[in-house]
Amino acid sequence: MKHAVVIAHPKAESLTCAAAAAYAEAARALGHEVIVRDLYRMGFDPCLKASEIPTETGARFEPDVVAERAALADVDVFCFVYPLWFNAPPAILKGYLDRVFSMGFGFGPALGGTEPLLDGKKLISFSFSGAPEEWVRDTGAFQALTTLLDRHVAGVCGLQILDHVHTGGIVPQMGEEAAGAVLEKVREAVRKSFEEPAL
Repeated sequence: MKHAVVIAHPKAESLTCAAAAAYAEAARALGHEVIVRDLYRMGFDPCLKASEIPTETGARFEPDVVAERAALADVDVFCFVYPLWFNAPPAILKGYLDRVFSMGFGFGPALGGTEPLLDGKKLISFSFSGAPEEWVRDTGAFQALTTLLDRHVAGVCGLQILDHVHTGGIVPQMGEEAAGAVLEKVREAVRKSFEEPAL
């Protein structure tokens, strides 16, 4: 199984990036292949180009999108790892979805609408917030996030949602023990989703 870990955080030393590394390590420990798409370190341009908007004559995708789609062509699992800002993912992740998962990769034209092109592939997400986890859930922010991002993207593209693990109350001065517990939560989600049951 091949995983694409898509990271959206500007600080390489962040807990978000550490969680992505923990995910990759846990998946590789199960014998899976992992490619990392660290959007900030890649310098990914999130701005949709006018030529990339589908028309009756199609769309013309820029070379960075063509290359990214080629890198993701044989991926089985898409893993999104990101913080919440204003109760939403960073703009760079939304731009990545707009440009890469659009017409011709995530979905194609069909009579009366579109048809999914990623059937059989899976989606798992990890999000982090400074706000406490209970607040994010009690205010409806988590439900709104999973509806607009997870369910919508999965529905349009044909992905199977495996899990969305959210951790709240993240602070810059979080100690090693607390950070270690967060990373173990990520590893456990990988094992739960992908470990083969013992015979």
